[in-house]
Amino acid sequence: MEPVYSIRPALAIVISLTCAGLIGFTGKRHRNLREFWTLSAAVSKYIIVISMFPLVYHGGEYIFSTFEIIPGVGFDLRVDAFSMFFAFLSSFLWIVTSVYSIGYMRALHERSQTRYFFAFAVCIASTVGIAFADNLFTLFVFYEMLTIATYPLIIHEETPEAMAAGRKYLIYLLSAGLFILLGMVITYSLTGTLTFSDNGILAGHGTPEMLKALFVLFMIGFGTKAAIMPFHGWLPSAMVAPTPVSALLHAVAVVKAGVFGVVRIIYFIYGVDLMRELGLGLPLAVAASITIIVASLFALAQDNLKLRLAYSTVSQLSYIILGAALLTPSATAGGIIHIANQAFMKITLFFCAGAIFVQTGKKNISEMHGIGKTMPLTMICFAICAMGMAGVPPIAGFITKWYLCLGALEAGHPIFIGVLLTSALLNIAYFFPPIYNAFFMEPEKGAKEDNDPAWWLLLPIVICALASVFLGMVPRAPYTPLRLAVIIIEQLMGVMP
Repeated sequence: MEPVYSIRPALAIVISLTCAGLIGFTGKRHRNLREFWTLSAAVSKYIIVISMFPLVYHGGEYIFSTFEIIPGVGFDLRVDAFSMFFAFLSSFLWIVTSVYSIGYMRALHERSQTRYFFAFAVCIASTVGIAFADNLFTLFVFYEMLTIATYPLIIHEETPEAMAAGRKYLIYLLSAGLFILLGMVITYSLTGTLTFSDNGILAGHGTPEMLKALFVLFMIGFGTKAAIMPFHGWLPSAMVAPTPVSALLHAVAVVKAGVFGVVRIIYFIYGVDLMRELGLGLPLAVAASITIIVASLFALAQDNLKLRLAYSTVSQLSYIILGAALLTPSATAGGIIHIANQAFMKITLFFCAGAIFVQTGKKNISEMHGIGKTMPLTMICFAICAMGMAGVPPIAGFITKWYLCLGALEAGHPIFIGVLLTSALLNIAYFFPPIYNAFFMEPEKGAKEDNDPAWWLLLPIVICALASVFLGMVPRAPYTPLRLAVIIIEQLMGVMP
């Protein structure tokens, strides 16, 4: 099918940038108008994205071309199946997170809300730009734009701790960007192009040693944002940010941009055949496995709920990298769908943590005795998604682990099934205490009786929890992440998982 040339990919990005401008211009004087722009842009972007879904779902592509920056490299956009997967997810969750953010900011009377919503809009514009990038150059521009736009959100509280976390964040991620930039220069010098291709662009170029070194550069660059160990340190520190920002970091934007970049490099710059020829998949799978286990052990040691969730994210992101590194159809399917499955489950968990803080002021698991009896809907949703993260059926996380285990067998490396099972046990170990404390412990004497939060906070929690169950019960329903993943894998490998 011939690609369709359309302005819609650009409009999906521009609408968020326009929203940011309108928020900056009117937000300080009119709170309601600031929130109107946020919600209107979120819905409008989603409509634009889903308008492109049918063609892409049936194997088509949208192209938007601008001008050449250097010979063979333009600031171009392309909507293929993988682009649509990421853009559809992020644009939908932006609506949900926008509603939650409004409720959270209103409830806590947070400061600098205009700056917050301005940066929030730029972040989602950058994320969709990353999704729709036709080449490494365009991806890099939006990737760095996302890094910079997230900084004001991390330092939102402007406390010494927040400022230190912001500095650490910039040091890690701007340094990582230099590795990507160097990798781009080498790639262009070898191939004369940076455009993504289903079969990769590096085959037949450079020596094996050069290509292996180049792969390391890219994995450090994108792996830092994907929080693969030992480049994960910025992520737990960033938990000083408001909870909606934590949800944005962990489910929608920053870390997902990292794993998206890793997948792009593996399949669209190197290609499956070259990855296997160079033997690059297995070392990356081992690094991802180490991260999965070690990050889970760190999570066990955290009493602060957001920190426990942060280390859980470090672990869960490496599921995606493991799936991509195994280079088999089922493993790739498991990795890709976990981008969505983890997003819905983890954003629910962070939303619950924020709701608990808004209603009770509590941050630590040891303080949450009996909270399930006073905030039942919130904690039921938390329990559902926590069990889903551990792989308990019929929640979405089970589908991820099923395909990853099949992929490990296809690759001839059953040891990774042991990694996944160990991770599942550790997930249960660090998610069981908050659930037990909430439902099976009595509230402390004199504790304030609280209720579930207002609908601004509760509705996004319930929607995302229900989506996590739906994706686990009917994973092959039309237009679901798994069906999109099947299309992506057919294009990359010519087979169905």
